[in-house]
Amino acid sequence: MDYEFDITLKNRHILSTFFDKCTLEELNKVPKGFNNNIIWNLAHVIVTQQLLVYSLSNLPMLVSDALVAKYRKGTKAEGDVTQQEVNEIKNLLFSTLEQTKADYKNGLFKTYNTYTTSTNSTMTNVEEAIAFNNFHEGIHLGYILALKRAL
Repeated sequence: MDYEFDITLKNRHILSTFFDKCTLEELNKVPKGFNNNIIWNLAHVIVTQQLLVYSLSNLPMLVSDALVAKYRKGTKAEGDVTQQEVNEIKNLLFSTLEQTKADYKNGLFKTYNTYTTSTNSTMTNVEEAIAFNNFHEGIHLGYILALKRAL
């Protein structure tokens, strides 16, 4: 699993650059033709990883229920995010990944509830969830790149 975690870490380093490349206004802007903004996508990848890996393993997530409600699949940007919220999301980008790696190495993930995604990928264990999460985060990196160009 070291390879899968390394891929996630590399992608998250790329994602983290948008906190420095974008102003608060740019992070919050929903360009014409788009449904969401950069900060929504950044928070969404964190929330989705937590749902796929922790929630489906019947474990408590490392993020608040409020964050999940705001950024889970099916949500959209609802008003501007504050700098304080941006800072929280920036911190969670790496802290959640580091804790997931530690929890995996410590054997915390013992059960998994089979789940089929909207791309028709079925996950039956946490290893498949971690692998699928990399695909999902790559999709959202693409969205963020498109959003940045559209600003």
